[in-house]
Amino acid sequence: MAKDRFLLNSREPIYKNAFLLCASISVLGVLLIFLFIFRESLPAISHVGFSNLFLSAKWNPKAGNYGMLGFLLGTIVTTLGAMIIGAPLGIGTAIFIDQVAPRKIGTYVRRGIELLAGIPSVVIGWFGFTLLIPVLRTISGTAGFGTFAASLVLVVMVLPTITTLSAETLRAIPRELKEASAAMGATRWQSIYKTILPAARDGLLVAVILGMGRAIGETMAVQMVIGNATQFNWNPFKPSSTLTSQMVTNMGEATGDFRSALFSMALVLLILAILLIVIIRWVSRQRGMVTR
Repeated sequence: MAKDRFLLNSREPIYKNAFLLCASISVLGVLLIFLFIFRESLPAISHVGFSNLFLSAKWNPKAGNYGMLGFLLGTIVTTLGAMIIGAPLGIGTAIFIDQVAPRKIGTYVRRGIELLAGIPSVVIGWFGFTLLIPVLRTISGTAGFGTFAASLVLVVMVLPTITTLSAETLRAIPRELKEASAAMGATRWQSIYKTILPAARDGLLVAVILGMGRAIGETMAVQMVIGNATQFNWNPFKPSSTLTSQMVTNMGEATGDFRSALFSMALVLLILAILLIVIIRWVSRQRGMVTR
């Protein structure tokens, strides 16, 4: 016993340094990715100009116009559309799993949601292309491609994230809180609406923000159903485009400032992801301060 304890204590610095090395490699990898994308974006920023690149919607690479504002709007619209549908659906599914369904049925539903997360995005995009687009074409009388189709596909992509994290948040609610609500004479639905959801509000918000981060960065599924137009279209049933769809469509043939402009799109996406992480950290910190 004493010998084992001595060996464990003697190896502790080795384990500590090994874990520190792993953490340092992870941080260094993220930093290198950011620096690489920023470096590749500099030619477009310097040659095209900041306003013409980030604040303009004029996109015509042959004429030297690389304004990405329209694609940024497409990204925001499709993401918000997916959140408007996916957030209530995911949170409602989590409430069903944790608060309503019998344990066995809840387990089956949870496993199905987890399996949904394992489906490759290109497969979901293909189903959207072959099944969803014809339906939207019949309903709207248009080609069916557009931000609405992209938002529906993104709902499938973000549903596992929002549902799983929301269910974990609801499960973390103290049992005493639920029992106190029942002791006051509240029904199950009154307890859910008046007690459990307010207590889990911050955790549910974090789940939605993480789902939003997944939606912003999705590429193949969106690219297959949005239409890949060269400009943003406010009509949700007409072809449009996002930052990711433009990147995957043009990166193979882009050179010079055109290629650098595509890296600038990647830089914008990276900054958006960082902002979402900052928001999550802020919400978590505020929750911790309220708890204390």
